[in-house]
Amino acid sequence: MKKVTFEDIKNSEEIKTYIRQADASLLELGYTEHSFAHVMRCAEMGSRWLLQLGYSEREADLARIAGYMHDIGNIVNRVDHAQSGALLAHHILDKMGMPPADIAVVITAIGNHDEGTAFPVNSVAAALILADKTDVRRSRVRNSENINFDIHDRVNYAVKKAVTALDVPERTLTLNLDIETEICSVMDYFEIFMDRMLLCRRASNFFNIHFQLNINGSALM
Repeated sequence: MKKVTFEDIKNSEEIKTYIRQADASLLELGYTEHSFAHVMRCAEMGSRWLLQLGYSEREADLARIAGYMHDIGNIVNRVDHAQSGALLAHHILDKMGMPPADIAVVITAIGNHDEGTAFPVNSVAAALILADKTDVRRSRVRNSENINFDIHDRVNYAVKKAVTALDVPERTLTLNLDIETEICSVMDYFEIFMDRMLLCRRASNFFNIHFQLNINGSALM
């Protein structure tokens, strides 16, 4: 057994291949970007928040690993991709020599990140949920010519700026969105992302912090 680090994971050509193919499949299905920009953001934000909240560097590194690998299950199918991704991750990490205790943390987080079945069962899972569900940005949209026809693309494309800020002394995590309402109304955003925002609240509660959503300067949660 050895200490498998995020650098080991990031340098794995096998994992890179799975991320690329998973995103290619989602492109054909009409989904927003789930490639390296998304998974690196999840890796970076989840680990950063854990460190700010006083968790260890090892826990933060496991969050980086979970964030980077969390969507590889899309290579199998979009349906139940969290669970298939957890199984794939177990095989890869075990082959790399990661100790079972570390594997357990990572695959628990991956298996609990999708809205339909997600739950913040440990700190890494909670951090991954928050990082994943707050990644709302125009650059994730790949069908900009058709944004009037797909509400998922439209609500992402409408976001001019998104900033997620953790205030440790105030115990708040705030997603601040600047939305072009002529592209997407606030109600449209809420219709699509209500489940995700409620999941963010649940994940924040794991850390005993309050999740807040501000859109165009108004607090909605």
